[in-house]
Amino acid sequence: MKSWVHDHIAIVPVGETEREGVVRQALVRMLAFDPSQLWNRLTRLSLSLLIVTIQIAFICGVGRTLLDIPLMFQSALEVGLRQVIVDALILLAVVEVLKTTLTYFSAGRVKVTFIVDTILVVMLTEVISEWFQGADPFRFAMLGGILLVLAVTRVVAVRFSPAGSVEREQQEEAISPSDRAEAC
Repeated sequence: MKSWVHDHIAIVPVGETEREGVVRQALVRMLAFDPSQLWNRLTRLSLSLLIVTIQIAFICGVGRTLLDIPLMFQSALEVGLRQVIVDALILLAVVEVLKTTLTYFSAGRVKVTFIVDTILVVMLTEVISEWFQGADPFRFAMLGGILLVLAVTRVVAVRFSPAGSVEREQQEEAISPSDRAEAC
């Protein structure tokens, strides 16, 4: 079994004192430092805290939604149901944000479809809120236009996704030539 001193003496070049060897080792470690490793660790720590925060917010939101149920019995049923529906849609948006965060945590990138899905859920919540409040037709048209653009964006993101094109290529390669001939 080697001792700590034996390990350090073994790497000290001839003519170099032990202190100079330790200083040289420290310099080598400093020069070998990779800032991207620090970035990755800090990002993972921050994302872990964010995931916990989102989960706590989700649990609190579910609790708040449960507390809104007596509203259905205290006032008009429509008012209580409206509040529960809006709360549920907002919680779905929180779930989409959590999915986006978890994807970034595991894959190191954000999928555009998750972001668009989150915005779609939030916008649908807004449309339903406006509908319950009796908004003017211009506002509905504006929200409808935004929803249409988001829907088209989502379709384009899925259709032209780099991950999707790789999967399509792999599926095409997996099809045998005889299967292709039969398909034609």
